[in-house]
Amino acid sequence: MPRYYEDKPEGGACAGLKEDLGACLLQSDCVLQEGKSPRECLKEGYCKALKYSFFECKRSMLDARSRFRGRKGY
Repeated sequence: MPRYYEDKPEGGACAGLKEDLGACLLQSDCVLQEGKSPRECLKEGYCKALKYSFFECKRSMLDARSRFRGRKGY
């Protein structure tokens, strides 16, 4: 499901995850068939794995240990 890029996308460390999360929400049945907004679908629990990965990536940017281990994300 995730798309990997040959060159890093512009916009920071978590830009790839953010784009994949948006694409996942826009392609979900919740948006396409039920006509809800992506925000409503995210609150209902669609694309949980990407949502969690995006949260972990954002949290790792604030973590002091990330200086040594590197940021999570792609």
